[in-house]
Amino acid sequence: MKNVLKKFTWNNIKQAMASREGLLIISIFIIVGVFTIIDSVYIMPRNIVNILEQSVVNGFLAVGITFAIVLAGIDLSIGSIYALSIVFVSKFLVGGMNPFLAIGLGILVGAIFGGFNGVLISKLKLQPFIATLGTMSIYRGIAYIVTNGNPVLGIPTEYRQILNSNTFGSIVPVSIFLLIAFVIFTQIVLKKTRPGTYIYSVGGNEESAFLSGIKIDRIKILGYAISGIGGAIAGMILLAQLGTGEPIAGSGAELNAIAATAIGGTSLAGGKGSPIAAFLGAILLSALKVGLIVAMVPTFWQYVATGAIIIVAASVEIIQKRLKSSTT
Repeated sequence: MKNVLKKFTWNNIKQAMASREGLLIISIFIIVGVFTIIDSVYIMPRNIVNILEQSVVNGFLAVGITFAIVLAGIDLSIGSIYALSIVFVSKFLVGGMNPFLAIGLGILVGAIFGGFNGVLISKLKLQPFIATLGTMSIYRGIAYIVTNGNPVLGIPTEYRQILNSNTFGSIVPVSIFLLIAFVIFTQIVLKKTRPGTYIYSVGGNEESAFLSGIKIDRIKILGYAISGIGGAIAGMILLAQLGTGEPIAGSGAELNAIAATAIGGTSLAGGKGSPIAAFLGAILLSALKVGLIVAMVPTFWQYVATGAIIIVAASVEIIQKRLKSSTT
């Protein structure tokens, strides 16, 4: 009986590790366990909520950019779109606009600027790296122009309560639930709808997708628009958290988003990836960074640790393939 239980448990572990999501969950538990041993304060409910809260902004960015990467592209401008949504929504709110309308227009801002990336890539046939490198600078410049380089002050409390209040008197911010809802929605779009299937097809083999009658241009514009929406929502969440519209916000945010998606197993070659895995990748990064702070490790070591995790994550594909072959 003991041998059967042992075999059953090992088989379950192997099956979990064969999927990227399962491996990420196991990795997160390992990180939590290690840092809890170092300092028991790490496992306290308030700190766990802190880990989740710190993963919200990067989670929205990572889930959004997943669509661009699955299309065999990249979106280096997502950090600048993040800043654009902050400054535009700040201006809307300070001008007296209804907070819900401002949020809706903020999402539209993300879709428009993200979709423009898709137009450059699909219609002008620019390489995604070059196109979004250019728009990264353009969009950041617009953010500075709109604000004259100054932070926008006077963000209404009502807006901040909508996106950053605690739910039902608990210690859990509503932003965490908004991220979970966004992950579920985008997972359904990518996995269960025809446009989602087309995104995988275009990213996996664009020529075959074209020959099968898929409207390549439309799919690319859609994918980059969703990437922009992820960036815009991330910006609005940060605006609610800080209460100040900073045009400099989001500088370098695209790198953290790419790191989370890479850890989540999204292939930079395209055709593979999922919002759930990107979300788990963002949580893993947050768990690691908070753990290093709890362990009083100097801040600059976070960069070393993040880079090491990305390299390890890129190497995990080989291990997963072997595990899959051993379970079949």
